[in-house]
Amino acid sequence: MKKLFVLLLVGSLFSLLPGCDMDDDGYSLDNAWVGFGLVNKDASSESFTITMDDGEVLYPATHSRFDDDVFNNERVLVNFTILGNKDNPDHNEYYYVQINSLRKILYKGIFDITPAKEDSIGNDPIHVEDKWIKNNMLNFELKYWGGNKTHFINLVKQPGAINTANGPVVLELRHNANDDAEEIPLSAFVSFDLSALKVTGKNSTPFKVIAKGFDGKDFEYTGEYKY
Repeated sequence: MKKLFVLLLVGSLFSLLPGCDMDDDGYSLDNAWVGFGLVNKDASSESFTITMDDGEVLYPATHSRFDDDVFNNERVLVNFTILGNKDNPDHNEYYYVQINSLRKILYKGIFDITPAKEDSIGNDPIHVEDKWIKNNMLNFELKYWGGNKTHFINLVKQPGAINTANGPVVLELRHNANDDAEEIPLSAFVSFDLSALKVTGKNSTPFKVIAKGFDGKDFEYTGEYKY
């Protein structure tokens, strides 16, 4: 099995199952993995699967308490225990699993910024703790201050067609704190679909992300979206 993207820093958010039982395929029920994935759920079905970022597909082996809470193409951070291998003709990495806990992750596309949207997206400071590209997604781990209001995070660009002749596409990571009190440190994971950056006839698009940071320490990251 490929090594899943394990996030030790969020370990406290997910409780592992006690015990040391073994299932029929030799997996220990004492072990758990944590990783990001996308939900696959047919509109006519209550059951779902999760395609992990590294290609593994998880099949909840029994009726899950999350069946009614998840929807197709939702981004999730999932803690799971492997119960056994699922046979498939292509010998892909499919697993029957027990889902221990599941957290929904903000997942949205890039949109064009306009004067009408300027106020609503805000430009409050935010700290980028980490960033990475996986498949068609640009992911961030963010930190900021807040109290009891909902914050909004968006990735925006100037209107118009993608043109990299003069350099990478400039994207702005925008934070709207909604005038929330700066009482407690908060953190969040967010994912953005980069598909809007595809250019016909090319196989990659360079981009630069900028964001307003705290204490004048602004964020800047240059990357390349390969498709």
